[in-house]
Amino acid sequence: MADPADRAPAPGYEERPSRTVPGAVLWRAAGAGGGVVLPDGCMDLLWVEGRLLVAGPDTAAHPAGEVPGSGFAGIRLAPGTAPALLGVPARVLRDRRVELADLWPAAEVRRLTARVDSYGDPRAGLEELARLRTAESGPPDPLVTEVTARLRAGQGVAAVAGAVGLGERQLHRRSLDAFGYGPRTLGRILRLQRALALTRRGLPQAAVAAAAGYADQAHWTREARALAGTTPGAYAAGSAGSAGSAAAKREIPEPSGSRTTA
Repeated sequence: MADPADRAPAPGYEERPSRTVPGAVLWRAAGAGGGVVLPDGCMDLLWVEGRLLVAGPDTAAHPAGEVPGSGFAGIRLAPGTAPALLGVPARVLRDRRVELADLWPAAEVRRLTARVDSYGDPRAGLEELARLRTAESGPPDPLVTEVTARLRAGQGVAAVAGAVGLGERQLHRRSLDAFGYGPRTLGRILRLQRALALTRRGLPQAAVAAAAGYADQAHWTREARALAGTTPGAYAAGSAGSAGSAAAKREIPEPSGSRTTA
């Protein structure tokens, strides 16, 4: 998950780290706008006008408006941690936004909806829901945590598989359930987030490519087009041109993963 400190706030959008759910981030947004939500390896539990939804792991940029509403609150869960909380493999939710009632018994979802609604700030209700579910499911799988950390550090799939004692095919299967896609895709997405954070800090694109671990600037440009649907230059211009907003998962209050605008 990208460091919240690396995200420029969009107008009407705010976020903060959870105090009770390790690695999670609480956020809220006032209405949907234009832009796109960019992949970040995370999954979100959402509160949208009295409904509970889940935003699955993304493999590419998603347009705004997939989940209609005038206001959103969410808890963004660290890569690999949502499946245990939800009781659903991440691969089932890849590139999807679904009602929680499609995953859990309707009566249970109605009870939880009423509970979240009882909080003045729905983020507090979502945080408590996630805390209780996390307590029931136990601590994060240490293998998933280590795989995420090694991929975030830029290690290759073969090296990661060797370090955690799995064959590459085994690692791929475990990753599909934990992250929604294989380790190679997760590594690309985490590298993209590193590069976007460096871009928002104003680094030249050649320096971004080198620091983020791309072979060269052309490689960085190809990956930005493939995963974010934009070019590094366009992203940088959007970030710089939205005084205090993050132009680059989108600069709109879009409920899925990280908030950046492309």
